[in-house]
Amino acid sequence: MAEPAPFVETPGVPLPAGGRVEWFTGAGGARLRAGLFPAKGPARGSVVLSSGRTEAIEKYAEVIGDLTARGFVVLIHDWRGQGLSHRELPDRLRGHAAGWESFLADYDALLAAYEADLPRPWLAVGHSMGGCLTLLALAKGQASRFAGAVLSAPMLGVRVGRYPRMVRALVTLNRLTGRGGGYVLNDPGKPFDDTFEDNVLTHDRVRFARGRAVIAANRDLALGGPTWSWLAFALKAADFFARPQNLSSVTLPVIICSAEQEKLVDNAAQARVAKALPEGRLVTVKGALHEILMETDERRAVFFAQFDALADQVAPAT
Repeated sequence: MAEPAPFVETPGVPLPAGGRVEWFTGAGGARLRAGLFPAKGPARGSVVLSSGRTEAIEKYAEVIGDLTARGFVVLIHDWRGQGLSHRELPDRLRGHAAGWESFLADYDALLAAYEADLPRPWLAVGHSMGGCLTLLALAKGQASRFAGAVLSAPMLGVRVGRYPRMVRALVTLNRLTGRGGGYVLNDPGKPFDDTFEDNVLTHDRVRFARGRAVIAANRDLALGGPTWSWLAFALKAADFFARPQNLSSVTLPVIICSAEQEKLVDNAAQARVAKALPEGRLVTVKGALHEILMETDERRAVFFAQFDALADQVAPAT
């Protein structure tokens, strides 16, 4: 029996009904956290939900409820390096990665640990970095297990400013000189003191405050800026997606929801990937900032309309 793991409840973020949060073992014995939540009513399938960089299970409590209300079992997890899962460096605030291999091995371990609890068909939902890693997992062998995917503002390309070659050179230099674990901007970021007025994530004040309240309740959930090694991983993933032949095996329907007012990831890369995927489709969410699932109701509704259409196609309600 799995060991229970904590869920940080706040007044606006209760534990979704009937769920359990627990530890599972990832690659190299890493202690990782996952949550499993039952469908409301007869299950029509399962959703494997993967969050973006800096995010934790608690932030998705509302989304979990949206999905379970639609008749889906939901499996969500904290990637290594964030939430309450194993952190790669002693400084918990450093957003670090040592390539995508450990992330994908953890995803394999997650599916293996919970497969018996997940009625088919399976749908994959991923946001930002979670969308990137979900699509990588599909392209590297997991596609046959899923019936479809809906990705929210996936990190399929990285905005690195006007001088991308210089940035890549700095990534290589810092990693070769043993500074891969250093902050890219020499700054831990603002996980505790950012404000709604300064944010580039959502137009929804209530959802923004809800996410920050969870971090305030348990600062171990917080994550700061990325390291040079994390940026190396993100650039390597972008290079992988830039080669259409790498996506030819992902023959399931994949819907990419792109945020029209995106400030963080590369929308042009999303458009290219959607075109390269055999059953890819790009949908632009007008007026949305990066966190489509944490946006205002009318912007979130665009995402869920796409999810519902795919769900009705591959997992029709009985």
